[in-house]
Amino acid sequence: MTSSSFSNELAGLAGHGFAAAAVFLLAGVIKGVIGLGLPTVSMGLLALWMRPVQAAALLIVPSLVTNVWQTGPRASFLPVLRRIGGMQAGIVAGTLGGAWWLGVPAGAWASVALGVALVAYALWGLTGRQLKVAPAHERWLGPLVGIATGLVTAVTGVFVVPAVPYLQALGFQRDALIQAMGISFTTSTVVLAIGLAGNGGYPLAVLGGSALMLVPAIAGMVLGTWLRQRLPVPVFRRCFLVGLGLLGAYMAVRAMG
Repeated sequence: MTSSSFSNELAGLAGHGFAAAAVFLLAGVIKGVIGLGLPTVSMGLLALWMRPVQAAALLIVPSLVTNVWQTGPRASFLPVLRRIGGMQAGIVAGTLGGAWWLGVPAGAWASVALGVALVAYALWGLTGRQLKVAPAHERWLGPLVGIATGLVTAVTGVFVVPAVPYLQALGFQRDALIQAMGISFTTSTVVLAIGLAGNGGYPLAVLGGSALMLVPAIAGMVLGTWLRQRLPVPVFRRCFLVGLGLLGAYMAVRAMG
């Protein structure tokens, strides 16, 4: 698909503008409460009425800005980055390699892969199990997890699996874990944008629509941060994971039907 035809196709989705804004508002709320979920929820819900590559294109600006916001505070940024640096290198290699080898998210098979990724993440989260990674294994395991995350990102546009389980297994304190996820998500977002552009899947004309989605995403994060101080996070997160798993199963079954 050419850059012009892709832009025209996205322009034809203008009638869904309010629905897309509502998706990013909800995704922002979830990210504000539990520190992740904006790309996962956005890709999952938007893909119900648009192609995964279109959803991934709209996701770039809101995801990048909210993830950069999450990389603070600056005082602990470098120590956290040094610990997960190998993983970030793997994410770059896996995403760019996957985009070149497999192409950008497209077609029914990508919807199936996205649904499976959502179900896998939801099931893992609902088990409540805490994985542990010994410090001696971080040097070689981090890059492998990064490559796997990059391949999943290239295929589905979602970059939480297996990155988030791995980061949680490193034993970070809560604030450091939120920051590590922000760093990892920022890397994935930037490299995904490069992969989309390299495959003609992210023309500059799409930036306007993606930037518009930043407003509801930021509003959602502010609201989610406020809610986090007032709602029992475990209950909220459990409901989120159940809904995410059901959505992923529905997407996979629908695409295979």
